[in-house]
Amino acid sequence: MKKIIFLFILINLLGCGPTKQVTGKPQNTVQKKYLARTIAFYNLENLFDTINDPKTLDDEYTPEGRDHWTSKKYHIKLQHLAKVIADIGRKETHVPPVIVGVAEVENAQVMKDLIATGELKGKGYQIIHFDSPDRRGIDVGLIYQKDVFQPINSEKYPLYIYDNDTHKRIYTRDQLVVTGVMDGELISIIVNHWPSRRGGEARSLPKRMKAAQLTKHIKDSLLRENPKAKIIIMGDLNDDPSSPSVKKVLNAKVDKNTVTKGTVYNAMEAFFNKGIGTLAYRDSWNLFDQIMITPALLHDSEDKFHFWKAGIYSREFLKNRTGRYKGYPKRTLVGGQFLGGYSDHFPTYIILIKEIHTLAGN
Repeated sequence: MKKIIFLFILINLLGCGPTKQVTGKPQNTVQKKYLARTIAFYNLENLFDTINDPKTLDDEYTPEGRDHWTSKKYHIKLQHLAKVIADIGRKETHVPPVIVGVAEVENAQVMKDLIATGELKGKGYQIIHFDSPDRRGIDVGLIYQKDVFQPINSEKYPLYIYDNDTHKRIYTRDQLVVTGVMDGELISIIVNHWPSRRGGEARSLPKRMKAAQLTKHIKDSLLRENPKAKIIIMGDLNDDPSSPSVKKVLNAKVDKNTVTKGTVYNAMEAFFNKGIGTLAYRDSWNLFDQIMITPALLHDSEDKFHFWKAGIYSREFLKNRTGRYKGYPKRTLVGGQFLGGYSDHFPTYIILIKEIHTLAGN
């Protein structure tokens, strides 16, 4: 008689992650326990301090500027963002995320202020940040828990794109690459904020195709060094999972079974195909905030980190509750008016798990 196998997922109250209990014959029960780690991305929507930087276009984010950006407003935003970040993935793991890629931060100091605020304070977070040449003065960065993830190398890769008419360089965000050890395993993260759709989606697409080519170049370089490299590509791509920059250049797949050498798995595409997004514009949803992974994070053994699940963190408190934009992400500022929200994007995340021990009983 064939054994009947029952499989279910539970959450360990200590934050170690899920357990899978497999039952065969009544006297033979095996329980597998897994370590779970949340890795997330969040566009923080203009996290600027109140100090005017003469090298960038940040005048509106000063007390005298259009937005009357004061220290009080700045610290409210920090408190709100800290609350969100600390809760990403907590439903599944009961602990804050280990790694969070961020976009639209002005400088290293605002990231330091963020990890010293509210629910992030005292959680052992550190930052990685490089200044980008973006004219608005916004960069990407990485927040990580130093007790869990130890960076070995970090560097920025500039994106060279040019105006079609003037042939002058368009200064935009660099791409951040961080390689480190998480619970004994080597993992690389590529953090992106690709060029915007200013001027129209089609007209601006070549810029994002260039950005995708740079991301692919970085990924391929890492894979040449180690064909089984565990690489996580994340960021605000200003393109959807169906866009050619993602589908054609990065060769991203929605079906795990089709992910092979030279392709990546897009953990966000299934949400997009259901009409779920991370930001809304003109009564339609986009999913620009994407996370993709290389095959090694899908196909490795149970006792090594591998992909378990993905999510979009879109709790009700992050949304507008009434009016024309009901259900949209609640922003901090709109047209100079302080709304006291969070960001115009929802965060995205993945959870990686690995088996840590097995319990057997009669």
